[in-house]
Amino acid sequence: MTSVNITTTKNTVTVNEGDTTVVDIATQGPQGPAFAATGTILNDSNKIDNSIVYFSSSDGTFKADATRTVENLVDGGSF
Repeated sequence: MTSVNITTTKNTVTVNEGDTTVVDIATQGPQGPAFAATGTILNDSNKIDNSIVYFSSSDGTFKADATRTVENLVDGGSF
């Protein structure tokens, strides 16, 4: 048997011995990493089909919208 130390009581589970009992306990784990290491957010509220993510220095966010798409990325570009 494995010993488990619990230092904070948040929920209580009662198991009655004598019955065959399987108890599965789950708790929400830590969230994944942020979108960017600097905490910059991604604003994709105006995303459209084929949007490309770009950084907007005017408001300090990454955006996915109609401004940059795979269709208009090369229009007027010198490649």
